[in-house]
Amino acid sequence: MTEPTRNIPLGFALGFLGVVVFGGTLPATVVALNSFGPLFIASSRATIAAILAALVLLGTGKRLSRGDIGPIFLAGMMVTFGFPAFSSLAMESVDASHGGVVLGILPLATAAVSALITGERPGYAFWASSVAGAALVIWFVVGGDSSGQFGIEGGDLWLFAAAAAASVGYVIMGRLSARMPGWETICWALVTTAPLNVAATAFLWEERYLHPDMAAALALGYHALFSMFLGFFAWNAGLAMGGIARVGQVQLLQIFVTVALSAMLLGETITVRTLLFATAVAAIVWFGRRARIA
Repeated sequence: MTEPTRNIPLGFALGFLGVVVFGGTLPATVVALNSFGPLFIASSRATIAAILAALVLLGTGKRLSRGDIGPIFLAGMMVTFGFPAFSSLAMESVDASHGGVVLGILPLATAAVSALITGERPGYAFWASSVAGAALVIWFVVGGDSSGQFGIEGGDLWLFAAAAAASVGYVIMGRLSARMPGWETICWALVTTAPLNVAATAFLWEERYLHPDMAAALALGYHALFSMFLGFFAWNAGLAMGGIARVGQVQLLQIFVTVALSAMLLGETITVRTLLFATAVAAIVWFGRRARIA
């Protein structure tokens, strides 16, 4: 396999494009929930994206090794249904901007899962950042909001489950990237899990889905075409062109993209507390990602 051509400026541009796409996922989920159920959003978006993925794989003549079927299927269940389903359930009870801050710890969580699964040996600085980041997110969740509510809500538990699912899926796909490019990995993840997602979509179908709100229909289309498909193409291509360590830092901006889009598209009130925690989480993730891992 030939080394990808290095183009750092284009790598950053594609990486940022991927971050913007992923940053719009939670706000789009809130809009889609106006007409669709949370689990239907998860399964139907993966079903639509799987059709596109199958066309790409057929057009490129790709074949999947039998030994990769198990790992790619598990990764697919995590990122094509687990994360979408859990995050959609979360958006029924918490704001998208709130979810953006909680999921801001995802890059560090992914690194921690990678360390546990792959046998990497992070130093004390990494684990200190991981503990500090987790503590900060928990503080944000239980520390109360503008209405004076304290404690963990059901939506927060769904967000933690979403982060766990995404972390496992990302690590498995990352290991598979040694044998296939990132765009091919997400395509196979969609195709191998398509039978289950199609079955779930059929089971969850309701007559009212034939007449959705236009904004909700567009939001579901955004999920399928961008969050579940093209976003991975841009993000993975950016990492390959500019370098994983370098371009990977762009993901720190995803918290602020989600918060900004939540304010612009949903009219959510962004408090100083939310901005402070978003900045603190991004800073901790930045330090954690720079920590040495053997």
